[in-house]
Amino acid sequence: MSQALAGKRILLVDDDSDILLSLQAAFEPTGAIVETAANGNKAVELAEKGQPDLVILDMMLPGRSGFLVLERIKARKPRDQKPFVIMITGNTGKRHQTYAESLGVSEYYIKPVKMSKLLATAERLLAAPAAE
Repeated sequence: MSQALAGKRILLVDDDSDILLSLQAAFEPTGAIVETAANGNKAVELAEKGQPDLVILDMMLPGRSGFLVLERIKARKPRDQKPFVIMITGNTGKRHQTYAESLGVSEYYIKPVKMSKLLATAERLLAAPAAE
């Protein structure tokens, strides 16, 4: 595995503790600085405080939906500017994907998502030079 994620700040957000632990187990060995949140309000708090490079964000969250989190952390920021956001959801509806894309999501995946795919996507997003 490349060193593309070493030292990068990654915020993992999911209300399912098993998924959150799996994400954490996959990303911590990359050398990334990993923070986790189990609800939308905590996700916004951590994103505003920690300025992550990448957020992996569940759509259905208690407190504040993934859409509202995405709207808040990507406000007035282009899609190709940090934080990059990978949204993961169990909802297969195209309308939700279109809305997430309009808010600036970088990638949108339907659960279950292979960890190798998430890691590869994270590396691709964070290896690219960010727009200033």
